[in-house]
Amino acid sequence: MSTAGTRAARSSPNHGDRRDGLRPDLVVLHFTAMATAELALDRLCDPEAEVSAHWLIARDGEVHSLVPEDRRAWHAGAGSWRGQGDINSRSIGIELDNDGRSPFSEPLMSALEDLLPGVMARHGIGPAGVIGHSDMAPGRKVDPGGRFDWLRIVRRDLALWPHVDILSIREEGPGDTDELERRLTEIGYPGEASREDRLAAFRLRARPFFAGPADATDIARARAVVARLAEA
Repeated sequence: MSTAGTRAARSSPNHGDRRDGLRPDLVVLHFTAMATAELALDRLCDPEAEVSAHWLIARDGEVHSLVPEDRRAWHAGAGSWRGQGDINSRSIGIELDNDGRSPFSEPLMSALEDLLPGVMARHGIGPAGVIGHSDMAPGRKVDPGGRFDWLRIVRRDLALWPHVDILSIREEGPGDTDELERRLTEIGYPGEASREDRLAAFRLRARPFFAGPADATDIARARAVVARLAEA
């Protein structure tokens, strides 16, 4: 991993031991939903806030190491992925300096592309293990949100994306929403979340800003992700 732009002048006290011998098999991406990186740093390093992350990337591309990767940072909260909970013990958390409404800056995205390969290599995490906070907590979280450029990191083999044949989707018609539910569970979305919340979370990745009832495109894209997982 490139260390350019990385500093460790701030550290967070908000961490503990990883539980039950768990080791990271996920990277969870967040946005800070705050006006500046400094405000986010203040909160992530405040013991009274009881929140943290392993890394924070500022809009100018500066990378802050806040919690050692062997420690359990408090970034994910309640939720699950692939039927397993305690995401904090199973993940590395990366906060991205973004207000939740604006495009992600070029320096930030470039720094993320530099940071992720090292994190993934250190813990043996493949592209399927890079998820958004919204993926593991549908209905409760929406970050990193519809503005996040998943395709950009997919092109670097740093995440998965549903590649589908658009013509075949048009031929399928409305499709089977029960199949969509099965596919979303196979991908990893929490079964305890509602159908509406699971669909919304999946669309944040696969069809940002698309609304309306589940349709054949959703089903085809979920099917494509499952196929990619089988190839991994």
